[in-house]
Amino acid sequence: MRIAYLEDDAAQAEMVRHWLAEAGHTCMHCTNGREFMVLMRRETFDLLLLDWEVPDMSGRAVLDELRAAGNPVPVLFATQRDDEASIVGALSSGADDYMVKPIRQAELLARITALGRRAGVGEVVPQTVQELGPWVIDRGRRTITLDGEAVKLTDKDFELASYLFQNVGKLMSRSHLLEKVWGIMSAIESRTVDVHISRIRRSLQIRPERGYRIKTIYQHGYRLEPVEEQGAA
Repeated sequence: MRIAYLEDDAAQAEMVRHWLAEAGHTCMHCTNGREFMVLMRRETFDLLLLDWEVPDMSGRAVLDELRAAGNPVPVLFATQRDDEASIVGALSSGADDYMVKPIRQAELLARITALGRRAGVGEVVPQTVQELGPWVIDRGRRTITLDGEAVKLTDKDFELASYLFQNVGKLMSRSHLLEKVWGIMSAIESRTVDVHISRIRRSLQIRPERGYRIKTIYQHGYRLEPVEEQGAA
């Protein structure tokens, strides 16, 4: 999973990042709330791990702002606050789970796995065959058909298209796609994603009159989304 982590304690952050890496997760870490919100405007994640008391903007304020903006990504609080009012308040504001420090490795990873499973990410195995509008994606045979006809795609075009079809309606940053499809842990080569998106749009004829579009989100990334007939313009 791709995880954003808000924690101002350097030793704590280093330990948790090591645990996450050992478990196969990717983690981006921020030490203050404002920096974290800048990261959230630039990137997309599968899960957020938040401390409460951090500089500039508390973890609770970060959560409130994200939920007010309609961001549905799962949030796990990990904080020293153990009073009932704090726990209930965080969960009522949209947190999905709450851990009281000190963090235990096995419990943290189990909670992350459970949240990912509930959100449809992490260890969830995608459908082998998926039908979406006029497209049929067969991940076992690595083929995509359009109106019953196989479309010729390069390996990377297939993997990118398959990942987008698997995540309909979800906004994906360029670096998120680079990591998931190319295994590149950097946004430096983001033009690579743009070129391949353009190619699969054309090859698979993904356009509003067919019921779906790949929407470009300025300075952020892409989202494959359904198009209502009235809005197909």
